[in-house]
Amino acid sequence: MSAGWEPRPWADTDAGEFRPPLDVPAPGRQRRWTVFLRWLLLVPQFVVVAVLSVAAFFVTVVGWFAALVLGRLPDPIHSFLGDVLAYQTRVTASATLLVDRYPPFAFDAPDHPVRIELRQTPLNRLAVLFRIVLMIPAAIVSGLAQSGWFAIGWIFWLVTLVLGRLPGPVFAATAAVVRYRMRFTAYTTMLTPVYPKGVFGDEPAPAAQQPVSGTRPLVLGTAAKVLVWVFLILGLAGQITNGAVSRGDDEPYDDRLTGQVRSADG
Repeated sequence: MSAGWEPRPWADTDAGEFRPPLDVPAPGRQRRWTVFLRWLLLVPQFVVVAVLSVAAFFVTVVGWFAALVLGRLPDPIHSFLGDVLAYQTRVTASATLLVDRYPPFAFDAPDHPVRIELRQTPLNRLAVLFRIVLMIPAAIVSGLAQSGWFAIGWIFWLVTLVLGRLPGPVFAATAAVVRYRMRFTAYTTMLTPVYPKGVFGDEPAPAAQQPVSGTRPLVLGTAAKVLVWVFLILGLAGQITNGAVSRGDDEPYDDRLTGQVRSADG
């Protein structure tokens, strides 16, 4: 199954396992005015994505019960969740400055440069039953990487605004985060039985094999891999800081309560 486009042949398998690929053109020139207003222009898209995400949650719940019985997702559910994932990925790619083109308000976007490929395959019922537990490690990695990117995303925004393009290592590291998030969502919504992988990119393709796009294969250089580590570390630091702040906010409240109790007893 493809998400709004015709799949192109590519040996993107790992020991016979197909992980949904992400196709994004190689980094090119971007219009500075669209970069400057990027996140403001995408506000309507964020609203649509939020609404679609709520709908996808309830459809996923229905699909989970269906997959337990049938061993696969019913075609209408698979199609809807795949369309939503493709839509979300196009918006995310634009928000993270991977592409300059504005995502359309449509599920079917065959001309848009950001594409994903999904294949409907049988699902292991036991893995479906425990999916919410199995997905926890990937959820942590995805969450930390995204949080870390957004912590310094404004720096990438400034660089792109000045240069008129996203530097190669930043593009590769960002694409790795976006692709991992897409694969994680595909796994949690049972669009694929294969566990997400590739946050640090792919192995180089054989010399005889031509790349399909700027992200297939997604080969990260040393600088890009260092950036991914920075995203993960910043995401972890943010979680630790938020936890410390939350505990700090609770302590004065507890102290005030203790003081009030002591005053009443006194």
